Amino acid sequence: MACRHKFHDYLTLEGIDYEPTTLIVGTFNPEWPEGNKAEWFYGRTHDEYSNQNNNFWEVLPRLYGLPSLINATPFDWRKFCRNNSIAITDLIYSINDATEGNLEHEATLQTYSDKAIAEKFNENVPVDIVGILEANPCIQNIYLTRSASGKLWGKLWTPIRRYARIHQNIRIQPLITPSGYAYFQHGKWNKENPDNQIRRLADFVLMRWQEVWHF
Repeated sequence: MACRHKFHDYLTLEGIDYEPTTLIVGTFNPEWPEGNKAEWFYGRTHDEYSNQNNNFWEVLPRLYGLPSLINATPFDWRKFCRNNSIAITDLIYSINDATEGNLEHEATLQTYSDKAIAEKFNENVPVDIVGILEANPCIQNIYLTRSASGKLWGKLWTPIRRYARIHQNIRIQPLITPSGYAYFQHGKWNKENPDNQIRRLADFVLMRWQEVWHF
């Protein structure tokens, strides 16, 4: 049985009742195994000391001058998106060569690691993000919450980049990941800037996002 995105009903933006001007694109959030406790996009249990944490809902509101929503609810997250004309989707709708009950597959998905997904699985159904852009010409800014490198992620990102190149009113920008895996870049920054240390990972990600955000 294929593993669909846990929030597959939201991926095409068909359910939103506002016109988004900013589209934030992630990678994949597995529907199974049962250990995935995410309540909406990026809404996984936060643990400051774990590589599995995700600072998205702290960083994004602070980017807009608002308090962190790291411990908020899906209602609050969707309200924030509506108020700021933001939509969220991911690159993959389902992984078709993932088999529920296969312990190796389940262990891979439980890592929530883009690298592990790209290396382990070969058959995925992408989200039609170009179709989303065609249906929502109000979108002017597109952000990918990781680098666009790597065979799988680069392949999935290429049509979006090509669309933005043709439609020059659209701005496209990869971001440093808001997940705990940003600790590599965080540690490098602190090593290279001994007089300007940034203690918290979320503060470092916020600084990097501020450098490239559209305002």
